[in-house]
Amino acid sequence: MRGTDITQESLFTVAKLDDFVPPDHPLRAMRGLVNEALARLNGLFGTIYAERGRASIAPEKLMRALLLQILYSVRSERMLMEQLQYNLLFRWFVGVAIDEAVWDHSVFSKNRDRLLEHDVIGQFFREVVGLAEKHGLLSKEHFSVDGTLLQAWASQKSFQSKEDPPSDSGGPRNASSDFRGQQRKNDTHQSKSDPDARLYRKSVKTGALLSYQGHILMEHRNGLVRDARVSLATGRGERETALVMLDDLRGAHRKTVAADKAYDSADFVADCRKRNVTPHVAQNIKNRRSAIDGRTTRHSGYTVSQKLRAWIETHFGWGKTVGNLRQVKVRGRQHVEQLFRLTMAASNLVRMRTLLPTLEGAR
Repeated sequence: MRGTDITQESLFTVAKLDDFVPPDHPLRAMRGLVNEALARLNGLFGTIYAERGRASIAPEKLMRALLLQILYSVRSERMLMEQLQYNLLFRWFVGVAIDEAVWDHSVFSKNRDRLLEHDVIGQFFREVVGLAEKHGLLSKEHFSVDGTLLQAWASQKSFQSKEDPPSDSGGPRNASSDFRGQQRKNDTHQSKSDPDARLYRKSVKTGALLSYQGHILMEHRNGLVRDARVSLATGRGERETALVMLDDLRGAHRKTVAADKAYDSADFVADCRKRNVTPHVAQNIKNRRSAIDGRTTRHSGYTVSQKLRAWIETHFGWGKTVGNLRQVKVRGRQHVEQLFRLTMAASNLVRMRTLLPTLEGAR
């Protein structure tokens, strides 16, 4: 017998959002980790918001929504609110009831800015790292460092001379510009839309782009991100930020740090040894003498570190393909660093979900 093409809705329903999410869905275990990290931030949330007045969006829901935007490559907050309107999985993860109204995207952005001003994302990243340490997933002795370029949310046309006043010719907004024959340098020029962005290129075979530099300190036991920073795009940014991250590691015991050829400089190697850190840096012997000699390379640990340091590229690749880090959609070094840290926290959570398969995810 042929069925009728009629949608018959019930007048009442007792279905819950949890009923629509499969028991083995990856977000279940991840939500348990996220809630545990957010619970540790309750004291910080209490200091950010006033005791009286109209209630705003709960910061826990804001953080879970921002994580979803990264995990599912949602390119804008307007689209995130649209997904939250009809996607039951998104409603369940964020904590929005099935009949609850979804926020306007402008309201969501305004409340998100409050989190950025109080470094909530940085604290959340540290709590995620703390959870990994609590479960014994982190190495305390062996690490890797590396950096990557993050293209800024600014066009080449905005990179203008610092001495020129802002132009308002009234012409077409996207009018073509000819930079041929001009010497544009960071010393004399600056982006009008993102002053913190710097014109930089990774190698001689690539073009210069307005960029930031993202840096990661990764531990070697399970390849989790131990620290994440963003700096201005300079030739010494990678080495200088690596030393700052090494200084923040607890304990005076001996450590090792692996890195690529860009870190093979006499200054960086000497600074690492002053910190009781053995530099397992790849040797750069092209038309020069390496700062790393046989005293380091003859040990088997050097070979192991060089193999494991390639693991760090998986975080950069995931962040740029899934997390939309290839070109950041925020401006200013502080906001870019917040986005970078949240993306690395999400990358850690994805990996911790597989490392802790027995974790109860419906907390």
